[in-house]
Amino acid sequence: MEKELIKQILLEQREEISCIFKDNIIQREKSAYLSKILGSNLIKVIMGVRRCGKSVLAHLLLKGKDYGYINFDDERFIGIKSGELNNFLEELKEIDPGFKYLFLDEIQNIEGWELFVNRLKRMGYNFIITGSNSRLLSRELAAHLTGRYLSAELYPFSFREFLKFKNTAITEKDMHITEKRALIKRMLNEYLEYGGFPEVFNAPARGNYLRELYDKTITRDIVSRYNIKYVRDLKEIALYAISNFSSRFSYNKIKKIFEIKSVHTIKSYINYLEEAYLLFQVNNFSYKLKEQFKQAKKIYCIDTGMIQSIVPRASIDYGRLIENVVFLELKRQDKEVYFYSKPDFEVDFLIKEGRDIKQLIQVCYSTKKEDTKKREVKALLTASKQLKCDNLLVITWDEERQEKTGSKTITFTPLWKWLLIA
Repeated sequence: MEKELIKQILLEQREEISCIFKDNIIQREKSAYLSKILGSNLIKVIMGVRRCGKSVLAHLLLKGKDYGYINFDDERFIGIKSGELNNFLEELKEIDPGFKYLFLDEIQNIEGWELFVNRLKRMGYNFIITGSNSRLLSRELAAHLTGRYLSAELYPFSFREFLKFKNTAITEKDMHITEKRALIKRMLNEYLEYGGFPEVFNAPARGNYLRELYDKTITRDIVSRYNIKYVRDLKEIALYAISNFSSRFSYNKIKKIFEIKSVHTIKSYINYLEEAYLLFQVNNFSYKLKEQFKQAKKIYCIDTGMIQSIVPRASIDYGRLIENVVFLELKRQDKEVYFYSKPDFEVDFLIKEGRDIKQLIQVCYSTKKEDTKKREVKALLTASKQLKCDNLLVITWDEERQEKTGSKTITFTPLWKWLLIA
């Protein structure tokens, strides 16, 4: 690419930065951690799904500082080789010779980028890098930047961030006021309906925005990157997987449904979807790793709004939506998450820290039906005995109490309250 064209594009991208701060920008919950490490000479890496706010977060962290910026998620940069990256640096230095930070957006689009970054790091540049593919970034960073980077994963808005974005301040006192509780639940319904992608709330047609984002993620981050030949198969499997959010699945079952010859193909497609942060696979906990890998997994989607925009409404269960929201919040907290299933019972979430089982969580819309309550409680108590864990929680839409069964105490908490204080 000609240097003059590079310079023109970089100047245009520089102008776009000022437009970012005209919008309603909130401090993300990851900001505190990233601000703390910003001065470190280690490379800062922000990973997450497309349009979850990685770029805006990085610009916000660098606001008021002198920094160079290149957005590689630009169709004019398609086909750029790593050998040309020095031309980008040269043009950046001509535009602003004194910058101290270098922000490279969606850098994984350039093959061999890590060698360029490694060389510049040795020269003293302070980097922030963003990317929307977990495997490419982690693999390349691990291979060439071992011990030289710090990473953080960003997700769409949490419920707390959503309330800030909506200018709805909630205090602990508000949780005890009837009108405020009703407001929180109305807002939670909207959050479940449209999810937490920051741009969705300014979109004229929110469902269309989410469908287009979903399609673009599959096309740009999977089909193009991995040269997928049977695109229709991939898209059908993706829709099937996301339609089964908060449910168990197996590669062999999907193989039979779609009559695909190799289970390896199914596994690859699901892994590609996970690497692009569209979905997550969760293992059934066992102290034997071999057993974990052999058993069926559960699947969750990156955003409930995306689920509701692409999955037929008749097949959406509200309890499963709540479970998906709980899973995403646990991921935001960097928890090590499993489920725990045996032939006669299942616990939705098992939280592990090191070798210890820290908490067992059941999620359902309501336990007012006696058979539902009996099933959820029995599963918790059985798992508690088997795993020697007494921290037992049931998350429902709007139930709050504690129940003692023998020596065990089970806490029931509303989803809205758990999301606000978790």
